[in-house]
Amino acid sequence: MAPSVRKVLIFATSALLAAAGVRAAAMATPAFAASPAFPAHYSAPYLQIEGSDAGDMAADMSASGDEYYSLAFLTPESGCTPEWEDNGDAMNAFTSQVSAIQQAGGNVIPSFGGESGGELAQTCTSVSSLEAAYAKVVSTYHVTRLDFDIEGSVLDDTASNNRRDQALAELQAADPSVQVDFTVPVDPTGMESDATSMLQGAVNAGVNVNLVNIMTMDFGNGQNPLADAESAASASVPQLESIFGASSTQAWNMLGLTPIAGQNDDDENFTQPDATTLESFAASKGVQELAFWEVDQYDKPLGYAYSKIFNKITSSGGSGSSFPSGYHQLVVQNSGLCVDVHGNSTSNNAVIDQWPCKSSGQANQEFQFNPVSSGYGELQNQNSGKDLVVQSASTANGAPVIQYTQNGTTNGLWLPVQQSDGTWQFKNDNSGLCLDQAGNVSTEGVQFDQWTCKTGTGTNQDFATQ
Repeated sequence: MAPSVRKVLIFATSALLAAAGVRAAAMATPAFAASPAFPAHYSAPYLQIEGSDAGDMAADMSASGDEYYSLAFLTPESGCTPEWEDNGDAMNAFTSQVSAIQQAGGNVIPSFGGESGGELAQTCTSVSSLEAAYAKVVSTYHVTRLDFDIEGSVLDDTASNNRRDQALAELQAADPSVQVDFTVPVDPTGMESDATSMLQGAVNAGVNVNLVNIMTMDFGNGQNPLADAESAASASVPQLESIFGASSTQAWNMLGLTPIAGQNDDDENFTQPDATTLESFAASKGVQELAFWEVDQYDKPLGYAYSKIFNKITSSGGSGSSFPSGYHQLVVQNSGLCVDVHGNSTSNNAVIDQWPCKSSGQANQEFQFNPVSSGYGELQNQNSGKDLVVQSASTANGAPVIQYTQNGTTNGLWLPVQQSDGTWQFKNDNSGLCLDQAGNVSTEGVQFDQWTCKTGTGTNQDFATQ
């Protein structure tokens, strides 16, 4: 995207690795790690970043409460070296501003490509070097998500698309915490064929999809941008079902919506009342991401009005504030068994497994949520007074969840995310992965681990309180 943005669509892909073996508890103390995870529903408006406006993120966060931002655009400087397009800044130019957002509980999504700058896969012709370049952005900004805005002639550049897909699959295999966004065109009638072909190619290459965010803008003179946004969303859902083998509910959970805030490049005006209606529509459908173009040029002069409106989806869907107070048993929805501290242990490193729910003497199955910051908090056992933590602060799929004395580290903080049926997922602040009953089985005594968060309900990651 750029000030002359054409209509686009973002889809986010997240790594999934095959489960293997039995997870065993380990004797390691949890350690600190940063980079807050994204909630299940959130707003991430675009900032076309350069030196004079990099501070807009902090100003926007202070004014609106929005904690997540999409940063545009990383384009090729030469070969395998990216730079920030707007002013030719070096890739690592904004680490302090991003770090400040992360320390405040937020995060960013660096975006590659855009309308006119090209994408790194076009100039970096070695898959391994391309993977390393993408990984460098991840490590430089300590992020867990990248965005790729692929539009115009780049959409039909089969060679660079294939190269990018291979590099991203390798990146995700090496670091399963990394998620990837792609930006592709959309119409009120759904995604165009070149976009669906590009998405299908990514899936075929092993890039696993988590989010699809349609950029609902510039549909044409005299068009109704709100009606077109809702039409494009509804038309894209069955396409996502086909490409990704998703149910309708899962497809809506994979979707995001991104208009231009205010006057479009043609004779359309997406107003603040339109934004309010679209936010309600998105929340009612279970849409994962709302974004808009663009913070500095479009929304800052309005006192960050669009950020304030769209951020409502974050507070309604991502916050832990509505989790019921007091101690509760947590019932795994696929097995009907309860989260349990094995053997009524009060020791650090005790195994967390599933066991038949008790009706008396169940203190080792009772947990309370203690809020800490930005919706995240501790899951504390009543019997031991200790918390559920990810062993060794791992960010890998399959890392065991154990009982440990909490010392303020992010691997012991969880975000309760309420599902459409009233059950809860718990997303770890350190890894961005979800509390998961290992192996998706109904066997007693099977341990809990962390795994890539699933969509839908009734899974081994969904928990009812009782």
